[in-house]
Amino acid sequence: MILNYFKIAFRNLGKNKVYSFINIGGLAVGMSVAMLIGLWIFDEINANKYHKNYEKIGQIRSISTEPTTGVSEGSPHMQIPMSTALKANYKHLFNKVLTSWAVSDYTLKLGEKKLNRRGHFVEPGILEMLSLKMIKGSYDGLKDLHSIVLSKSTAEAMFGSADPINQSLKIDNKIDVTVTGIYEDLPKNSRFGEVEFFTPWDLFVASNEWVKGNVNNWDNTSFGIYVELQPNVRLETAQAGLKDFFAKNAPRDYYKLLESYKPEIFVFPMKQWHLYSDFTDGRPAGGRITFVWLFGIIGIFVLLLASINFMNLSTARSEKRAKEVGIRKAIGSVRSQLISQFFSESFLVVLVSFVLSCLLIFLSLRGFNELADKDIALPFTNLYFWLASAAFIALTGVLTGLYPALYLSSFQPIKVLKGTFKTGRFAETPRKVLVVFQFTISVVMIIGTIVVYQQIQHAKNRPVGYSQEGLVTISLNDPNYEGKYDLFKSELLNSGVVSEVALSNSTLTSISNRSSGFIWKGKSPETPSGFNKFRVTADFGKMLDWKIIAGRDFSSDYKTDSAGVILNEAAAKYIGLKNPIGEYIKTEDGKFVWQIIGVTKDMIIQSPYDDINGSFYFLDFSKSSRQMTMRIKPTVSPTEALPKIEAVFHKLVPSASFDYKFVDEDYNKKFAQEQHIGRLSTVFAILAIFISCLGLFGLASFVAEQRTKEIGIRKVLGASVSNLWQMLSKDFVVLVIISCVIAAPIAYYFMNNWLQKYTYHTELSWWIFAASALGALSLTLLTVSYQAVKAALVNPVKSLKTE
Repeated sequence: MILNYFKIAFRNLGKNKVYSFINIGGLAVGMSVAMLIGLWIFDEINANKYHKNYEKIGQIRSISTEPTTGVSEGSPHMQIPMSTALKANYKHLFNKVLTSWAVSDYTLKLGEKKLNRRGHFVEPGILEMLSLKMIKGSYDGLKDLHSIVLSKSTAEAMFGSADPINQSLKIDNKIDVTVTGIYEDLPKNSRFGEVEFFTPWDLFVASNEWVKGNVNNWDNTSFGIYVELQPNVRLETAQAGLKDFFAKNAPRDYYKLLESYKPEIFVFPMKQWHLYSDFTDGRPAGGRITFVWLFGIIGIFVLLLASINFMNLSTARSEKRAKEVGIRKAIGSVRSQLISQFFSESFLVVLVSFVLSCLLIFLSLRGFNELADKDIALPFTNLYFWLASAAFIALTGVLTGLYPALYLSSFQPIKVLKGTFKTGRFAETPRKVLVVFQFTISVVMIIGTIVVYQQIQHAKNRPVGYSQEGLVTISLNDPNYEGKYDLFKSELLNSGVVSEVALSNSTLTSISNRSSGFIWKGKSPETPSGFNKFRVTADFGKMLDWKIIAGRDFSSDYKTDSAGVILNEAAAKYIGLKNPIGEYIKTEDGKFVWQIIGVTKDMIIQSPYDDINGSFYFLDFSKSSRQMTMRIKPTVSPTEALPKIEAVFHKLVPSASFDYKFVDEDYNKKFAQEQHIGRLSTVFAILAIFISCLGLFGLASFVAEQRTKEIGIRKVLGASVSNLWQMLSKDFVVLVIISCVIAAPIAYYFMNNWLQKYTYHTELSWWIFAASALGALSLTLLTVSYQAVKAALVNPVKSLKTE
């Protein structure tokens, strides 16, 4: 019997090729979208799960509350003595406490071979904590002071097929290390996926005098602390145990200064690092989890759109199947058998669509990974994938077949066989509702895509505060750079391709130093004093072409500028002095005093979506200035300039690698997440509208076929092609207009809520909704018009022939 059902299903598919193509093609596209989204969500929710003990791993973060405003702020940057206290006094809570320095770019050198790689200085327990898969060596690989553990890809790039174990390398041409282990490359969805080597924290301390001076300093919050909970300790227990950490462990004088800010620390668990990376009042408050839910809903709705096409076309062609149902019932078929038959047809369509969707995914996965910045593969060898696929096919089969099966099997055989069967005046209502539902979803997705694009462009068009054109930054990681700035500047300017050169302690797109403990005239003791700190050379402002709005820029002509400071607008506004020029900024202990000599226009350093923080710029020629930034002349192309710049670097410091970054490209990376989401949304919106229009095409084709004689009679009576086109298109246009009306408030609600998470965001303009509606209507007319005009051009003699 079941085999017979499938035979009939195959015959029906072959007999109605256009409708079969629409059903199978539309469903295949819908299933492809749903499966791609499912793979994307699976990758997102499995972030960091590569690390076996990820539920026990966390990072220490701090929170402090400003007394006057009640606003809380958080930070992952901790003090070294905090780590010492956690190790000594909280062993009952933590199995491991590891101090670290931020993941950064370093140059690995082997003889004359130099590679730029991302490395992490961290205490030895990190290898076991992250459960790295050691190809060579063991978890004890970082116990030696001068050891280094490389990723497999880095080892191959450095040593080729040779055995790297016990081979010697240099980090930044100043730190000697020996390879003690090789680990399997971490997946892209791991927080540590970008790390290409690990080396001991103690080596970082030994190699940096400034770190040695901060081993017992509670004022320097520049370091990271990872923790692993004891096996029998729950996260809630650890959080409660850290409640009074500062009161119990910090020096009394330090705690007295902080007490009014109610400082506290907590464990930010690894399982939240990826999906809950946004913070409100210092605590996790969402992040990519929003997009997981969003794309999950989109996947369900796109699959529904494709399923609706099947339902609509199946019920629309009910009169064609009515006699078949009547005859089957007359010869003894019960309703359950008919339901089984129609379900068989829907399952056959779903099965063929699934095979086709797998092929579509296989062909599009590379492009999808590029769009989503992922490394997803179809897990054909995974049993759970096939179980999930079977459940997916079953669910989709029920979804597409339930309504048609119940509807078609309900026909009464007497009326059908007498020829008195009519579908009824309300038979089209469900189809109209489903079409409205389809286009409502499609229009909401179109509006959402436009809003995401507008938000990205709004942030990109925000004034940066300086000219990014032609700016190139090079990290001075080699000790041989020391003392050669003037020589570099002279050689680069004489090369004919560079117009300005300057040094700074951090790049123009990141903050490497933020400090507090400043006082100024009129400052209240309760006012927080945290500011970004930049150490720059005198020509930094000229190189940037920043805008001085009060006072003056640094100048080599003023020796006193070494005790001067330039504020940005945000800092000047924060300290609240009407005329800050000539006033003084001091440290709380009085050891350092700087005179304010200028105020510069705000520059975007961190997120282009958030408010700009207060920044201080100090004149400095110390070792902390490890970033050299230069401006290529506007008349010279980068392809012409870079070889000449590289020649200068190789001439003056041949031991260093020449690794550069264009400032504008580095800045544009700040839009990466929104751009990936925007591109995915665009693709899904296009496919949603395609599926909806495909269904509309099928319905229009059916309506034109159903009204063939009516069209012939109207033509004989003098109706023009234009009249017939209007008659056949009107109903569909009305449905899409209703969809646009319903979609507008829904889209406004969700997109307005999404925009509110950005401090600096675009506004929801009326034209976005108007353009989306106009686009949907244009596509509807384009889709329907083909069938309408085709039907209107048919010779009425053919239309009115007796069958």
